[in-house]
Amino acid sequence: MRSLFFILRRALACTLVAMLIGAFATSPALSQAPKPEAKAKDKAKDKPAVPQRPPTFANVPYGDHEREVLDFYKAESTTPTPLVVYIHGGGWMNGDKARVGTVDLKKLLDQGISVAAINYRFLPQAYEADVKPPVKWPLEDAARALQFLRSKAGEWNIDKTRVAATGGSAGACSSLWLAMHDDLAKPESTDPVARESTRLTCAAVVGAQTALDAKQLRSWMPNMAYGGHAFGFWKKGQNRTDEFRTFYEHRDEVLPWIKEYSPHEHASAGDPPLYLDYPAQDKPAKVGEEQRDPTHSAVLGLMLQEKLKQEGVETHLKYPGQNDPDYANGTEFLIAKLKPTRP
Repeated sequence: MRSLFFILRRALACTLVAMLIGAFATSPALSQAPKPEAKAKDKAKDKPAVPQRPPTFANVPYGDHEREVLDFYKAESTTPTPLVVYIHGGGWMNGDKARVGTVDLKKLLDQGISVAAINYRFLPQAYEADVKPPVKWPLEDAARALQFLRSKAGEWNIDKTRVAATGGSAGACSSLWLAMHDDLAKPESTDPVARESTRLTCAAVVGAQTALDAKQLRSWMPNMAYGGHAFGFWKKGQNRTDEFRTFYEHRDEVLPWIKEYSPHEHASAGDPPLYLDYPAQDKPAKVGEEQRDPTHSAVLGLMLQEKLKQEGVETHLKYPGQNDPDYANGTEFLIAKLKPTRP
C-alpha cells in the first residue's frame, strides 16, 4: 500500500512539472525569442510605408466595375489645388489603393497638393472578359480615372492644369503611359468625362517598366521575363519564364498592341518632365547585363532617359549609387513641378 502511495505521488509530481514546463514554453515573455532577422522582418512588415490619413472621399466610382473606384485626399486651400494621382502596383494582377506608397502623402497635402489613389480592373478579369489585349483595361482605367478627376475640378477644388501621376512597378508603367501618350480626350463625345484631357504636368515613378516589347527588353537585359501577361500570354500555373518565351516567339503578332501600350513607344518631344527612381538596383545600370531584378531594374529607366534626352525632355534618374543632382526624391520633384517658386 505504501509503495502504491509513493508511485502515485511521483506520477503526480511529474505531471505537475510537465504542466509547468508547457506553461513556460508557451508564455510570450519566457518562450525562446525569435531570431533578430525574424524580428526585423516582422517589424518591417508591420511598419506602414508612409503616414496615412483617411481620405476626404472614399471609394468614389469612376466607372461601372467594382474595381473602378478611387479615394480623394483634399488639400486645404482657398484656391484650386494641383493634383497627384497615385496608381498602385502589383503587376496589374493584384494590389490596392489603400496606402499611397511612392510619395509622402502628408507632405503633399501640407504643401497644398491634393492626392487621389485609384483602383482599376486587373488582368485576370480582362482575360475572363476576353479583352484584347488584356492590358487595355488597367491602362485605360487609369486614363478614365484621370478624366473623371478633372471633371470634378469645380466640386473638389482641383486645378486641372496642374496634374501629375505617380506609382510603383505596374502603377509606374501606367503613369508613364499616361505621361507620354497623346491626349486621349474625345472633344466631340456626348460624355462630359470623356471630353476631359489625359495629359500630365509631370510624373514621378518607382521601379517602372518603361517598355513592354519582348525583343527590346531582351536586348536590354538577357534575363528579362516580364510583359507577356499584358498581351494575352498568361496562363494560370505557368511560370513567368515560359510565359515570356511564348511572348517573345509571338511578339510580331502582337506588335500593333505593343505600339499602343508600351510607354517607350510614345516617348517624344513635348512629353512632360519625369522622375524615375529604382531603389532595388544593386549595381551600376549597364545595358546587356543580367540584372538581379530585371522587372524593376534601373536599365529600364536608363534607356527611356536616353531616348527622351534626344527629344529634349527633362528626365531624372535615381538609383543606389547614382543620385539625382536636382531632387532628393519623387515628392520633392512633384512639389517643384506642381508648385514652382514664383520669381
